[in-house]
Amino acid sequence: MLRASQNLPLRLRAVRERIAAAAARANRSVSEITLLAVSKAQPVDMLRALVSLEVHDFGESYLNEAVGKLDALAALPLSWHFVGRLQANKTRIIAERFQWVHGLDRLHIAERLSAQRPFHAPPLQVCIQVNLAEEASKGGVPPSELGELARAVATLPRLRLRGLMCLPPAESDPARQRAWFARLRALRDTLNEQGGRLDTLSMGMSADFESAILEGATLVRIGSALFGPRPARA
Repeated sequence: MLRASQNLPLRLRAVRERIAAAAARANRSVSEITLLAVSKAQPVDMLRALVSLEVHDFGESYLNEAVGKLDALAALPLSWHFVGRLQANKTRIIAERFQWVHGLDRLHIAERLSAQRPFHAPPLQVCIQVNLAEEASKGGVPPSELGELARAVATLPRLRLRGLMCLPPAESDPARQRAWFARLRALRDTLNEQGGRLDTLSMGMSADFESAILEGATLVRIGSALFGPRPARA
């Protein structure tokens, strides 16, 4: 693990340079783009090392593992994002402990999160996941049902609908990558034309985040490019 921690500054610098280069190509400010370190299966020491390098947003999808990290790093001013599949029996912990949810795709889950969000906390920031290719193996609302869900979520008092998220089909061709991300951006724009106030596009991971930035990503979810191959879970 020591060697992995030693490599972390180099990997982080490389990722930041790639983000900056893609932003420049898109004539965008790099300040518009949040780097979300997807830290699932990574030990707390790796997260501490990233915090020392000015990374403050972390994405987790294994809830039991995440709670231990939230407890261990509770004294630090971090923003925790739940990026996994949402299950009804786990919404209370997510509503109480996280600042962001990225995989919202069902109204009853949104209603539970809103009802369980503590009143002393700010509204939980959420992104609706859109299943752009309508793949059976992935979560997300079909594009045709997005408008109805977005309008309903926007009325929930303890949630703040920030934007959209996607996990598009894996593509090696940058042009095909960009086509999927452009579709999510167009869906966001349509919702805003209808009165929405969405400002977030959570799209792009280690293999395709430059293409996502070129199409307007405001938050990129980076795991292996930062940490290397994910360690096996015990």
